[in-house]
Amino acid sequence: MSDTGSQPEQLYAAREPIFPRKVYGPFRNLKWGIMIVTLGIYYLTPWIRWDRGPNLPDQAVLVDMAHRRFFFFWIEIWPHEFYFVAGLLIMAGLGLFLFTSALGRVWCGYTCPQTVWTDLFILVERWIEGDRNARLRLHRQKKMDARKLRLRITKYLVWTLIAIATGGAWVFYFTDAPTLLVDLFTLQAHPAAYTSVAVLTFTTLVFGGFMREQVCIYMCPWPRIQAAMMDTDTITVAYREWRGEPRGKQRKGEDAPEMGDCINCMACVNVCPMGIDIRDGQQLECITCALCIDACDDIMDKIGKPRGLIDYMALSDEERERSGEAPKSVWAHIFRMRTILYTSLWAAVGIGLTVMLFVRPDISATVHPVRQPQFVTMSDGTIRNTYDFGLRNKHGDDRRFRVTLASEAQDLRIAVEGTPYESFMVPADTTGKQRVYVLAPAGSEAAVSDRTEIRFWVEDLSNGERVYKDSTFVGTGAR
Repeated sequence: MSDTGSQPEQLYAAREPIFPRKVYGPFRNLKWGIMIVTLGIYYLTPWIRWDRGPNLPDQAVLVDMAHRRFFFFWIEIWPHEFYFVAGLLIMAGLGLFLFTSALGRVWCGYTCPQTVWTDLFILVERWIEGDRNARLRLHRQKKMDARKLRLRITKYLVWTLIAIATGGAWVFYFTDAPTLLVDLFTLQAHPAAYTSVAVLTFTTLVFGGFMREQVCIYMCPWPRIQAAMMDTDTITVAYREWRGEPRGKQRKGEDAPEMGDCINCMACVNVCPMGIDIRDGQQLECITCALCIDACDDIMDKIGKPRGLIDYMALSDEERERSGEAPKSVWAHIFRMRTILYTSLWAAVGIGLTVMLFVRPDISATVHPVRQPQFVTMSDGTIRNTYDFGLRNKHGDDRRFRVTLASEAQDLRIAVEGTPYESFMVPADTTGKQRVYVLAPAGSEAAVSDRTEIRFWVEDLSNGERVYKDSTFVGTGAR
């Protein structure tokens, strides 16, 4: 508590907006390229068409919630195949561990959606309001004159349009994009579509426009987890303190103190989207975007000093560089036990998913015996068991399937409900339900026994593909 009569200390300070300065260099160009590619994939993918036949949707990537299916070009994932989605999530997690252990928070700096959209919003802000100094002056201007109002309205309007496009693109992944686009503009779309667009528009606008670095620092858990993925061999953005200190303006003359290469120009701080000083060492806020490298290298070129004062480096090389030795090669840092383990696990999951994808059958069946009652005695003494079949036809056309029976009891026969044949039709890309009866003549071995093992064979009459399911036949001996 402060002295009597003075104001109490504030526990929280108001956020001071960060206005990164424009920078040129290879890492900035890399970020532009990744932003263009990732945003292009996000916005354009729902409009790609893929012909699957007359009975299936022709959208290349579609999460069909109504029919509980996921389409990805030639791949179709059914609800019972959710293990493919789980496997992809595991691969994504292992990939994140791998890249973090090898190159630090490279995901956060280049491909995280928060980073990509924040880059886009900052680009719009710079186009409209000017570079860092101009935006700072506008921010510090207390009076809301016509110019400031015009610039603010223009910026917020463009931000909102980007946010609406972002929310709109997301809902296109869940239904036919051209149809939904027309429905949205004619106010005929489902309320859930408008709600989703509104929520995603709001979050994109707030996160990318107003909360920027706060999302990375306070809301995202990864900065706190990534420390467990990194060690001294991890290559990350760092400041060569032994070369840059003592920092200060370079002076000439015999009596001038010997200074390091850092001239304290603050270029690295002014370009940082997180507003930190990389010279203070590793920090939770650093997203490893490497823009400070571009800014520092530009200054080193201007003052005639070698590049790399701020660079991608491993902390384990510090002692080598201090003593004038060459650091270990990049590959020696990347290929170590931890990264090899992550790579092996990632590859194993990927190979397993690929094998399962290509060996999975195009038809699958389920058989559920109806045991209420366990069996029925017909008027002629025949013992009948009832089974409910579920048959998935994953093809794009209607198929007829034949059900046959295999058992050591030769006198068992099969009957399909509703037809005198041992076959039934299943519509394209659906799961057909069919009741099947198995009958044993009066006095036969299967009729009087407790249980008889049976095997149902299901054959696709179009191509001869077969699957089987095992079950049991219950006779009068089960009483």
